[in-house]
Amino acid sequence: MSDDHPSCCAPARGEAAAPPPVPTTRGEHGVEQVVLSGGSFAMGNSNGDENTADGETPVHQVELAPFSIDATSVTNADFARFADSTGYRTEAETFGYSAVFHLALAAEPDAVMGPASGTPWWVGVRGADWRHPGGSRSDLDGLDDHPVVHVSWNDAVAYSKWAGRRLPTEAEWEYAARGGLEGARYPWGDELIDDELTGEWRCNIWQGEFPRTNTEEDGYLTTAPVHTFQPNGYGLWQMVGNVWEWCADWFGPRYYKFSPAENPPGPSLGAARVIRGGSYLCHDSYCNRYRNAARSSNTPESSMGNAGFRTVGLTRPE
Repeated sequence: MSDDHPSCCAPARGEAAAPPPVPTTRGEHGVEQVVLSGGSFAMGNSNGDENTADGETPVHQVELAPFSIDATSVTNADFARFADSTGYRTEAETFGYSAVFHLALAAEPDAVMGPASGTPWWVGVRGADWRHPGGSRSDLDGLDDHPVVHVSWNDAVAYSKWAGRRLPTEAEWEYAARGGLEGARYPWGDELIDDELTGEWRCNIWQGEFPRTNTEEDGYLTTAPVHTFQPNGYGLWQMVGNVWEWCADWFGPRYYKFSPAENPPGPSLGAARVIRGGSYLCHDSYCNRYRNAARSSNTPESSMGNAGFRTVGLTRPE
């Protein structure tokens, strides 16, 4: 396991640009909702397997107001309704490229911009975007119920505003992921694989030798349909694994030491936004961030083939 913070997700885009305009029309958000009563919970890592540079500790009590949250990540079909009705262009479409995992590449040779420094399993690909997740030779055929990827934080905010919703705070996300299990490592408990009778994986992560060989014991090389595996105790699907999910907060590795006890909103400023939950690329050999308490981040204009989002109700706790 590595404490190298950026390795779990694609390198930041490294280009400052104004975010794309947010559509002013209001659309229909079709994702099933779960209403959570809020209350107090212990936020942070109590299992001793934290990545120290990520600031998963100290464990601290947080009080949350009630909120509703999507039962699944926003899917390709959901995002298509938004984009088709508004003409919205994601930042990957505007920049003309996005980050693709090397085994998911489906592009013309001259579209491949080369591996990322320090993370050679990521390649920049011209023409890769949410409609073409592997590059220009790929499409969304058969992927309507998979989570949308290649969406930046700014794109996720634009969708949320169109739907009359918002991104969850980091505290809301972790409360929801825990599914009522205080201190558990994963949304379902502490064991990664199901009981000995079935031996089934409980989430979509990497099996085999990263980053060259994925044995696909969980059934998937990249994304899985959003209703795969089992929901947690709150009825929420795939809070860990499958895709990283953007949160509203700026990322601060020391924030837990001084965050407010009630409805923490995250730092007031920063350079990167929080992402939570890990993805289909997570593997203990370098990244064990498919846990309730795990944290990571990327710049708000960055996009990659393993990050999406889910939304919560518009009302923000005071």
